[in-house]
Amino acid sequence: MANHTSLMEFDGAKWHQYKLPTSPIIRSVKAVGDKIYTGSYREFGFWTKNPTGELTYTSLSQKMEIPMAEDEEFWDILVLDQWVLFQSLDRIYIYDNSEETFKVIEANSDKANLSLVNGNVYFQIARKGLFTIQNGEPRLISSDPLFSEHPIIGIYGIDTDLLVITEGSQFYRYESETITPWNTVMDSINLKLYSSIQLTDGSFVLGSISNGFYHLSPDGQTIIQNIDQEKGLNNNTVLSLFEDSENNLWLGLDNGLSIVNLYSPFNEYVDKLGNLGLVYAALSHEDYLYLGTNQGLFYREINSQDSFQLVEGTEGQVWNLQLMDGTIFCGHNNGTFVVEENKADLISNYPGTWGVKSIENRENLLLQGNYNGLSILEKAQGQWRFRNTIGGFNISSRFFEMDSLEVVVDHEKKGLYFIELDSNLRKVNKLTHKERLGHSSNIFSFQDELYYKTNMGIYEINGIHDIQLDSTLTQMVFNGNEGQTSIIIPENSEKRLWFFTNDGIQYVTQSTLSNKLSTTKISIPKDIRSNLGVSGFENISKISDYKYVMGSSNGYVSLNLTKVSPSSQEVHINSVYFGDYQELPSRASMDEKGEFEYVNNNIRVEFSVPEFDKYSEVQYQYKIDGLYDDWSEWSENTEATFKNLSFGEYTFTIRAKIGNSISENTDSYSFVVLRPWYVSNLAVLVYILTLGLIFIVVHRFYNRAYQKKQESLIRKNQKELERRELQEKERIAQIQTEKLQNEIDSKNRELAISTMSLVKKNKFLSALKSQLKEVPSKDKNIKSVIKEIDRNINSEDDWKFFEDAFNNADKDFLKRIKAKHDSLTNNDLRLCAYLRLNLSSKEIAPLLNISVKSVEMKRYRLRKKFDLPHHDNLIDYILNF
Repeated sequence: MANHTSLMEFDGAKWHQYKLPTSPIIRSVKAVGDKIYTGSYREFGFWTKNPTGELTYTSLSQKMEIPMAEDEEFWDILVLDQWVLFQSLDRIYIYDNSEETFKVIEANSDKANLSLVNGNVYFQIARKGLFTIQNGEPRLISSDPLFSEHPIIGIYGIDTDLLVITEGSQFYRYESETITPWNTVMDSINLKLYSSIQLTDGSFVLGSISNGFYHLSPDGQTIIQNIDQEKGLNNNTVLSLFEDSENNLWLGLDNGLSIVNLYSPFNEYVDKLGNLGLVYAALSHEDYLYLGTNQGLFYREINSQDSFQLVEGTEGQVWNLQLMDGTIFCGHNNGTFVVEENKADLISNYPGTWGVKSIENRENLLLQGNYNGLSILEKAQGQWRFRNTIGGFNISSRFFEMDSLEVVVDHEKKGLYFIELDSNLRKVNKLTHKERLGHSSNIFSFQDELYYKTNMGIYEINGIHDIQLDSTLTQMVFNGNEGQTSIIIPENSEKRLWFFTNDGIQYVTQSTLSNKLSTTKISIPKDIRSNLGVSGFENISKISDYKYVMGSSNGYVSLNLTKVSPSSQEVHINSVYFGDYQELPSRASMDEKGEFEYVNNNIRVEFSVPEFDKYSEVQYQYKIDGLYDDWSEWSENTEATFKNLSFGEYTFTIRAKIGNSISENTDSYSFVVLRPWYVSNLAVLVYILTLGLIFIVVHRFYNRAYQKKQESLIRKNQKELERRELQEKERIAQIQTEKLQNEIDSKNRELAISTMSLVKKNKFLSALKSQLKEVPSKDKNIKSVIKEIDRNINSEDDWKFFEDAFNNADKDFLKRIKAKHDSLTNNDLRLCAYLRLNLSSKEIAPLLNISVKSVEMKRYRLRKKFDLPHHDNLIDYILNF
């Protein structure tokens, strides 16, 4: 598409923009083969796809030696064989692709328009007439005022003649210099045209300045449709027209782009003003189309483009429209109406009529289902009227079927009712109730059998005690359908069973060549499917051969079965992007197998199907060999991204489902993610060498550790031996100490014994001496005895014995105290020894052969020599020395 800002490319999923180097407005575009020619301001050339799938531009005008006219813009392009014609309002530039040469034709015009008819190029020069090109030169065809004064917007072939369409929407036939008007329905319309095209079926499309486009029949006598902004276009000014390979009509508008699916099986009537409401029923009879809605009964002529009109008196909810023996019955909230053309008569005010059924062998009677049971209509004197209600049954009867006097009624909440009527059809003779087998239910007749549909399956009814699951119909209706399935809508005239699913509409029919049943699926996009009636009240009505109407929440959708066909479009991979984990800025070549560095192991693949039908929903499914081999879930996404791929080879394969048909082709792209540097062959070699080195180092480390451990064990054992030796020595020392202590104790005992012996001996001698001194007459013998006693008391031998015993018990005491107090005499040392033995003064006196008082005096003198303070105890000093 040529656009103000760029060349626009649409692949069915995404738009892509390509700007010219000078970024001017692109005025014209023509795609031929693998080249896309464009014309713009003082520039024309062509675009081709590079290996990555992007369009690149090549300028042709810059190769010309001929200077362009001032402010020249190129508005039309035509390709004929090897020549490409670029037309501005001043000239036509002819480029020869083979010789790469240019030729210029001066062709001043008010509107650029090149036409190719039967191999000849036609164009208009303002105020000169209609021209063609022969041998590279312009040749005048006709200078008639029609061609010289009125802008031409299209030239087409009609037999061997030319059909010329002017700006004033007039058609003319040019034959051998004769111009005759070619009468069409546009003659009576005062309209200014800007563009035109003749479609492949011979019909014409005219683009207007202010009223959208007109689609004319090939003979020009019928306006097939007139679509403007009110009916769906983005804008009312149609500047260009194009028919694609699928016969879709593209319209370049003054503001935007529109596409019209001329041959779609669906046509949509949208009531934007909300006058109709929700459509519950439709019926076509004679020349009228009737719509029953929640706001009343509406009608219009079948081929009319006028708005629907309300049938007076039918305001309110319409439930049903039926044609019975040429009479239209309208089931209404207020009762039952008989409709004739644009009028409706209320024949039964018994409220809430769901529908009517014929009664076998009672041609003048009809059975009605109502909110509150069943009732009878009777035809008398050529007029239908209400006759009676059927007593004994007051359950709402939306779905009911009758066979003779037997009536079966289905109530979705309560179940099935089997009713036997009396012969006069006025009351119930017998009523039997059967609990429901599921929800979303209704009953219907098909191939002369009665069936009961629920969400659990479809059951054949042969009586209250004979309700059996019909596996064939159940499989036909429920197999492959996900989600809710609507009620079954029988079409008895064609022996079809219609039903709605979440993604479209289906019907079951019997083959004309066998008794086998088959299912046909017609896909409808989910957003449109959601508008097709309230759940449980979906409806489809036949209005002509192979044409049906489905009510929607804002109008209706018509379906033409003759136009239903599988799409022939193919799925294509458009581009592959790659990059790191942050972004995917680069496009890969599509002409060869892709190779991506490991740092660019994030891949995005974009794909699409160039399907432009509004009612064809496209879904995609892919797999990627090397990552996972199973097909993905169906999705509407047109791209697939794979992040952080491991190194290795991959093949991405894509297929599509257009509506219900899987594309015949698959497209694939193979690529390889290269090994990262850290797993390259060199890196692997380094890793092996490093591992070997690590093994050697670890081996040596373990050997050293083992040796250290052995040494440690040896040292530990040596220490243990030393410890044990030390313990033995300590034990021996302890034994020796104990032995020494025993010896000391023995010495102390000896000292104590010797001391006490001296004390006792000296006491005894002192006592004996005292007694001898008391003898009155002292002879020499007594005196000698006293002297001997004194000698024994002061015996040096006793002291020597005591000193040895004392030194053995308290070694070096006397030496130490003598060393510190060198003024001590032998008697002082003796006193110190006796005090260290903690002897009292009374016990010391006999040992020194002095009185107790003398001992106290000696002790006092000893304190002086020790220079003891008054408060210090002499005994404590000696004991602690």
